[in-house]
Amino acid sequence: MADARTAAKAPVERAEAAAEQDEGAALQRRRRDAQRAARRALSRPRMRDSLGERIEELARLAGTVADLDEPVDIYGGGIVAELEERVAELLGTEAAAFFPSGTMAQQVALRAWAGRTGNPVVALHPLAHPEVHERDALHTVSGLRTVHPTRAPRLPTAAEVAALEEPFGTLMLELPLRDAGFVLPSWEELVDVVAAARERDAVVHFDGARLWETETHFGKDLREIAALADSVYVSFYKSLEGLGGAVLAGPGQLVDEARAWRHRYGGQIFQQFPTALSALIGLERELPRLPEYVARAREVSAALRRGLERSGVSWYRLHPEVPHTHQFQLWLPYAARELDEAGIAQARERSESLFGAWHDQHVPGIAFTEVTVAGAALEWPDEGVEDAVVDFVGRLQKGSRAGEEERG
Repeated sequence: MADARTAAKAPVERAEAAAEQDEGAALQRRRRDAQRAARRALSRPRMRDSLGERIEELARLAGTVADLDEPVDIYGGGIVAELEERVAELLGTEAAAFFPSGTMAQQVALRAWAGRTGNPVVALHPLAHPEVHERDALHTVSGLRTVHPTRAPRLPTAAEVAALEEPFGTLMLELPLRDAGFVLPSWEELVDVVAAARERDAVVHFDGARLWETETHFGKDLREIAALADSVYVSFYKSLEGLGGAVLAGPGQLVDEARAWRHRYGGQIFQQFPTALSALIGLERELPRLPEYVARAREVSAALRRGLERSGVSWYRLHPEVPHTHQFQLWLPYAARELDEAGIAQARERSESLFGAWHDQHVPGIAFTEVTVAGAALEWPDEGVEDAVVDFVGRLQKGSRAGEEERG
């Protein structure tokens, strides 16, 4: 009988899940359209562009980074090899290999290091990308096991790495640690934690998907930062607005092995010149501007704080208090749907867009968003950002009062 009741519920549950998914997709489209049309914004992610816009930009700028009379790449080489060489030079490594995704690049790196160290255990933060966003791929696909030096929402300390109770072959550090608020250690803390891993006879791998924007916080250039690690992964679409792709950089022998595993993992793509061209464009146009974005993020964070104080909102949290990169978190005491709707209305009515998507958390009635500050924010004065925050919170408060009156 219980099985029959369960079977009867299944179609209803599937229908409800499908309806919820459709509703979420519709909200995403409305938010995207409103943000694209806004006259002022803190950032304008290229992922919101149309197909035509991306193709037009690639065609317009490709000639600024490559000789368009050269043959296209075939299973690597050509423009892909040029990109690999450029990144190896930027990071000061012996070699670099292009991958279609960072997920694949890091799995290959960690698998290769496990073979070389003889230890399949990877020490990393529980909020690191492989633990949260990759469906347990390190274990399921690569046969690796993970341990956590700390569960605190920050990178591990040297003392925590030294105190791990079991041996580990690789320490992986995500710089910055996105899901903890795009946070970074100090330079001295990073040097110490790397040294602690070496004391444990472990190698060090940097998940540097957003390594590009860490120079300001550390006060070091990319070569100095990358030199601390045995291998580094960097992404081209997160900060550099590329179409996708990643590079694994490190010693020549490791990169050679990574190329073999890339083929085995299905990453030996026939042609990748559009992605490689967009990555080179990002390195040329966006990379030099990232320090300016980080500096502007600190100003924007202060303007948001002033606006939130003026608004009379009951509670808020900007994290970190002073951004470590050009991205940070904002937490507010409202449901994500209310916050999304307020943002859509503000973009439509005032042509101003402060925030992207909001996300509910485990505590009901509290949600957060990831604030990204990029080129568009340079054209939006602090007082304008501050006034927009007051307007945004006012819409939330008005909606809350209307809901209370309706319930009353």
